[in-house]
Amino acid sequence: MQPISSSYLMTTTERPDPVLVRGNGSLVWDSNGHRYLDFVQGWATNALGHSAPEVTQALTAQAARLVAPSPAFFNEPLLALAQRLTELTGLHQAYVSCTGAEAVECAIKLARKWGRKQHHGAYEIISTRGAFHGRTLAAMAASGKPGWDQLFPPYPAGFTKVAFGDLDAMRKAIGARTVALLVEPIQGEAGVVVPPAGYLAALRELADEHGLLLVFDEVQTGLGRTGRLFAHEWEGVKPDILTLGKGLGGGIPIAATLGNARACCFETGDQGGTFHGAPLACSVALAVLQAITSPELLGHVRAAGERLARGLEACVARRGLLGSRGRGLLQALELGRPTAHAVRDACLAHGLLVNAPRDSLLRFMPSLRVTGSEIDAMLEILDRALGEAG
Repeated sequence: MQPISSSYLMTTTERPDPVLVRGNGSLVWDSNGHRYLDFVQGWATNALGHSAPEVTQALTAQAARLVAPSPAFFNEPLLALAQRLTELTGLHQAYVSCTGAEAVECAIKLARKWGRKQHHGAYEIISTRGAFHGRTLAAMAASGKPGWDQLFPPYPAGFTKVAFGDLDAMRKAIGARTVALLVEPIQGEAGVVVPPAGYLAALRELADEHGLLLVFDEVQTGLGRTGRLFAHEWEGVKPDILTLGKGLGGGIPIAATLGNARACCFETGDQGGTFHGAPLACSVALAVLQAITSPELLGHVRAAGERLARGLEACVARRGLLGSRGRGLLQALELGRPTAHAVRDACLAHGLLVNAPRDSLLRFMPSLRVTGSEIDAMLEILDRALGEAG
C-alpha cells in the first residue's frame, strides 16, 4: 500500500512522522516495522495496554449482537454499566457519553440545573488555574490552561479560576452566585501536579459549609491510574459529581458523569447524544472495569508506580534535573530547562514514546499492566535521550 499523505488532515496537533499500525500491551509498531515502547498509551486511555484481550473479546461478542440502537431505547450493557459504576463510586446515578470533555460538559449542565432548582439560581463554577477539563467551549472556559482564553472568544461566562491547591483562594472566590467547585484530584495536563495533603478533604468541607456541589474531574486520574480505583479515595472523600473517561473504555471512546442523590436533577430532554450509552462501548467498559477492580491489578499499579518513581528520582540525581512527582502510574519528570521536546524526540528515535505537555516537563502514563522490565527499559532509553538532548 502506498503511504497516504497527512495533508488531508486538518492541522490541530504536532505529530511525528511514524504511522502506527499495530499494538500489543506496552508495544506498538509503525508502518515501517519499527517497534516502540509506549509510555503514553493514548494519554492514559489504554488502561490495560494495546489490544487488551478483554477489550477485543467484548467488542467481538457485542458487535455480533447489537451495536448502536439509539439512546431513545434502553440496552442491557448500558443498564449494567450504570449499575456497576454507581456501585463502585457510591453515587446515585450515571450518564454515559463518549468523551471526557462531554462528561465534564454534562457535569457543568447538571451543576447549573441544580443551582437553578436548589440554590437560588446560582450558576458560577470555581475551577483552578492550570486545569484541563476538555475541548468543548464550556470545558475550555472551565479549564485554566495558559493561552486558551485567547483561542475562541467569547467563551461561556460563569467560571472563576483560582490557584490549584490554595484552599484560601477557593474560599475567597465563593460568592452568592457560586454553585460548584470543580477540580482534578491531580492536575494531569498541567504536569502531574499533586495538591497538598488534605486539599481534597478540605474542599469537601468547604463545599458543605457553603451548600455547594463538589465536582471531581477524574477523567485522567480515575480507574486505577493512581493505585486506587479513584484518586479521591486517597483522602477518603466523595464528590457530589464525578467525571470519568479515558481508561474506562480501554481505548474505546466512552465516558461517564455520576452524581449523588442530591445532585441528580436532570429531567427529560436535558442531556443527550447520538452515540451516548451505545452497547458496543458499554460492553467494553464493563470488561475493563472487571479487570481494573481486581485487587491484584491495583496492587500491581502501586508497586509499579513506586518502581517508576524511584527510577525517575535516580534520573533527577544522575542528570541534575529539577525533580519528579506523581502517584501510581501517572508520573512526571521536571527537567528544569526547556529541552522536553528534544528529549521526547530522542526517545522516539530510540524506540520509546513519551509525552511532553510542557517545554520543561515529561509525562509518563504506561499501561496499568506495565512490567518491571518494561519500566527498566524505558528508564534506560530515557537516560540515553537525556544525555543526548543536553
